Amino acid sequence: MKNYTITVNGTAYDVTVEEGTGSAAPAKQAAAPKKAAPAAPKAAQGASAGQGATKVNAPMPGKILSVKVSAGQAVKKGDVLMILEAMKMENEVVAPSDGTIASIDVTEGSSVEAGAVLASLN
Repeated sequence: MKNYTITVNGTAYDVTVEEGTGSAAPAKQAAAPKKAAPAAPKAAQGASAGQGATKVNAPMPGKILSVKVSAGQAVKKGDVLMILEAMKMENEVVAPSDGTIASIDVTEGSSVEAGAVLASLN
């Protein structure tokens, strides 16, 4: 028998796996949840992450190819803020509403995870 700790959606479970012949056997023991260690904060977000009222998040994991705007610049809804490369395709990240760029929280060439704050608007 081998013991493993598996994390699913931030919850850690202790699991015991029994080596066998490969035939299906009924489960003998339910996995018991245990408290997972808190995740470390992302260093890529920087100290200015999320200064504005409206956050612009990464729609998918990828790499920032170019940033088309700068802090303090006025933008209209739908204006291209930056280009995100994901799965060898270039995706435009656009402004969700009219406003002024409060902060740019990524740099060109940086990798981002899905949901990471890329910029914020006032």
